[in-house]
Amino acid sequence: MARLILVCGPIGVGKTTYSLSLCEEIGAVKFSIDPWMQTLFAKDMVSLDFTWMMERVQRCYVQIWEVSTQILKLDGNVVLDLGFTKKSQRDYFVEKASELGIEAEIHYLDAPIDVRKQRVNKRNIDKNPELYAFEVNDMMFNFMEPKFERPSDMELKNGQSIDTAQSN
Repeated sequence: MARLILVCGPIGVGKTTYSLSLCEEIGAVKFSIDPWMQTLFAKDMVSLDFTWMMERVQRCYVQIWEVSTQILKLDGNVVLDLGFTKKSQRDYFVEKASELGIEAEIHYLDAPIDVRKQRVNKRNIDKNPELYAFEVNDMMFNFMEPKFERPSDMELKNGQSIDTAQSN
């Protein structure tokens, strides 16, 4: 049975690191939003405009879902590391999966803000190509921080909540 896992959490929590490990563990194809946004739209971004960014994220979602559908219909597993800042973003994929007869799992990652800031700073310095798509400065971190909507217990009924504070 194909699995669709949505990995969400605030900035710097370790979503991509977790997703890479999960894909290896369950044999899944991973889609991450950061490289898509960096490749397709970064050169066009003139300011931190949340509405502008979310409209382009949604465009990526449509194309990512198109490919994910093909994988899931072949009984493949898909891990979506798409940030999922808003509940409506998670709902989009949960509903699409339901249309395929798949119950999506939401894996919510969390860690204290100081831990996450340290991770972002380390990622900016290391520039590991598996984890780094672009530099996240303090302004970007602080801009995105209040935008994240934590999943409700109902959203997590088929998923899990993971504290990544002790992870690297």
